[in-house]
Amino acid sequence: MTDKLSQLKTMTDVVADTGDIEAIRRYTPIDATTNPSLLLKAAALPHYQTLLQSAKARAASETGSRSEQLAACCDYFAIGVGQEILSIVPGRVSTEVDARLSFDSNATKNRARRLIALYEEAGIAKDRILIKIASTWEGIRAAQQLEQEGIQCNLTLLFGFEQAQACADAGVFLISPFVGRILDWHKAQRELSISSGKDDPGVQSVERIYNYYKQHGYQTVIMGASFRNVGEIEALAGCDRLTISPALLEVLANDTDELPQQLSPAGASSDDAKNVLNESNFRLGVNEDAMATEKLAEGIRNFIADQKRLERLIESL
Repeated sequence: MTDKLSQLKTMTDVVADTGDIEAIRRYTPIDATTNPSLLLKAAALPHYQTLLQSAKARAASETGSRSEQLAACCDYFAIGVGQEILSIVPGRVSTEVDARLSFDSNATKNRARRLIALYEEAGIAKDRILIKIASTWEGIRAAQQLEQEGIQCNLTLLFGFEQAQACADAGVFLISPFVGRILDWHKAQRELSISSGKDDPGVQSVERIYNYYKQHGYQTVIMGASFRNVGEIEALAGCDRLTISPALLEVLANDTDELPQQLSPAGASSDDAKNVLNESNFRLGVNEDAMATEKLAEGIRNFIADQKRLERLIESL
């Protein structure tokens, strides 16, 4: 029997949830994802110090305020990390728009276009990039326009079913439901009895979205993210994509037990009727879901905090 990671790759596209180049080389994912938290970790690695200094020097040579130069430096660093990742993975890298723009559609679109332009300047075609945007109403509307321009998007910080519905109707390329953070919220509310991955509320959320998309013919890719344990990953074997941290990739690579497929388009069935949400229905639905409301707000705050930490690190160089 081959290891579980190899088995998983036969039924699901495996994506590395890291900017660690050595980990990406070791586990040979098809794609890789980054975000402000991962870029902050990458900035602390010796491997990236030259790139960080180069990004800072380039930003400092440009006109603009201190905040504009810091934002530019972070973009240059993200693009540099993305370039290096793309020299290893055969597919795409996800690069995130500044989370401070999560409630501004126009600013999100402009930043996304800038990131794509920087990649193209570096010789990277836009079909190898996914622009990560928070799954707010404003973010989803921005992504809808960007998709029409040929800029494909990864809608992140997705916790609630209404977010998934709106993303699919907007025609976004990919969504990233955060499995582990959903579990975190439920564990904080009450004592949970989880005997298998199927009992995990984060897994159940992704299963519901998967079945809804397949039942109603949506082409949006579902990529489970933010895993807390391998049981969650195993329960979603067969999902379109899964983005997995190096620590959990290692656990899967060292386990040679059988990994059964759990999800497949042929076996998908949903009791949720197709429902196209307008803005008021979207906002009401998310508001009625305390978990989605709280985790979305927390996720945006945390990404902003890590973005600011990265900027402080750059200033200290």
